[in-house]
Amino acid sequence: MPTPSDRGAPPDGQPIEPIRVLRPRRTDALAELLKDLPPRGAVGYESIALPGPPSEAEDATEELPPVRDHDRTRRTRDIPRGRVPGLRRTAIAAAVIAAAVIGFGCALLLAGRGESTAEAAPQPTATASATPTPPSTAGATDPDGPGTLREGDNGPEVTDLQERLLRIPNVYDNGSTDGTYDTTLTAAVARFQVWYGIRGDEDGVYGDDTRRDLESRTGGG
Repeated sequence: MPTPSDRGAPPDGQPIEPIRVLRPRRTDALAELLKDLPPRGAVGYESIALPGPPSEAEDATEELPPVRDHDRTRRTRDIPRGRVPGLRRTAIAAAVIAAAVIGFGCALLLAGRGESTAEAAPQPTATASATPTPPSTAGATDPDGPGTLREGDNGPEVTDLQERLLRIPNVYDNGSTDGTYDTTLTAAVARFQVWYGIRGDEDGVYGDDTRRDLESRTGGG
């Protein structure tokens, strides 16, 4: 029984390689077939003559009638003599513009005449403006009423105020009674108004409300 050869050992002899067989093409047979075909004529285009215009077309064409001279004269007669088309509109526009310009000028003239009349109006004479006016009293202009005392005043009324404030404890301690309404007296009056809730007068101003409350506490004057 034969034993197989070893797989790793190369086979004995040379290996068989594939062989490619080339066969020549027979072109002579195709040439013979083409020779047997009948010859074809040259291919061309057939020329066709275009039909001409029909003879009736010229007969159907109608010529326009010539313009006669009397039609032209009729058209010129329709336009009135002395008038040009569009002249009426131009005249109306010119009249409107002229009216507007005249109205504007009249308005300017009236305005200038009014200004000149106002300037020529009689001015009040010096005697009328120099009429003496009655002097206004201090009580009428003072918002706190007549007899109001404020910083800068002096006199016996200020002295009376200082003496009354000295009777109120801790309001005007060791204050002066020289009759001058100075800053110290102003502070004392303001302090009295705050402590006793007096709100009718300005702060530090001895008005009617402050006078009434102080006289009620120190006895009538």
